[in-house]
Amino acid sequence: MGLPWYRVHTVVLNDPGRLLSVHIMHTALVSGWAGSMALYELAVFDPSDPVLDPMWRQGMFVIPFMTRLGITNSWGGWSISGGTITNPGIWSYEGVAGAHIVFSGLCFLAAIWHWVYWDLEIFCDERTGKPSLDLPKI
Repeated sequence: MGLPWYRVHTVVLNDPGRLLSVHIMHTALVSGWAGSMALYELAVFDPSDPVLDPMWRQGMFVIPFMTRLGITNSWGGWSISGGTITNPGIWSYEGVAGAHIVFSGLCFLAAIWHWVYWDLEIFCDERTGKPSLDLPKI
């Protein structure tokens, strides 16, 4: 299947910037997946009959979790409760999906920055040249 987590982490164990970078990149991948999956589900979701054809019967995975957290309106003018919405606001299904995609892009940029520009000299003792954690210096 793959390597266990501890074997993968040993590659970046002595490089704190890259260790942080791979975890930020993982967050970016998960957030990007959630946003794009929500947009896909919104494209194929039919909200016309929430009683006889609910979202779980249509194979939705992400939208039920968003609904459980309180997101009920769409920019398409429909609500999960069956009513018509005139002003859904920014935190609708599409707004939350877009926010996840924007957050994913920002996390991607942060991961690249930490991978390239992390200063390892902060963690080295000037006298010995060996790695050490000097918290006031950080």
